[in-house]
Amino acid sequence: MGEFATSRINRRALLFHSGSAVVASTVAATARGTGSPGRDQEHSDRLQELIEAHRIAYAAFGKALHDIGGGDSERASREEERALLAICGYAAVEEGDRLAKARYLLEIEARGELDLAEHMQAVLRSTMWKG
Repeated sequence: MGEFATSRINRRALLFHSGSAVVASTVAATARGTGSPGRDQEHSDRLQELIEAHRIAYAAFGKALHDIGGGDSERASREEERALLAICGYAAVEEGDRLAKARYLLEIEARGELDLAEHMQAVLRSTMWKG
């Protein structure tokens, strides 16, 4: 008595599976509240590459979780985490980059996935002047 079955699902996997409703409502609210950025607010190619790399890594992580056995999910999770940390650490200097970075990270935070100390440390370090 007192025993219960545990699964191999981790907290990030649980958040991944339960986050779709939050993402949908966040995307809808964002679409209603913002227009397209002006020419001076476009974000850089480098930031776009980082965001796209994270989206690809996030999709691969989700696929690994859904695959039978999920044997590759740990590797996919680490790759997704590295891609997210790259965005957190990106020094957004131009206004368009700052807005794009903030909007994207707010989407991630709305899913409850911007939760590691490393995320906050990288974001804060990215705001410091490097001399």
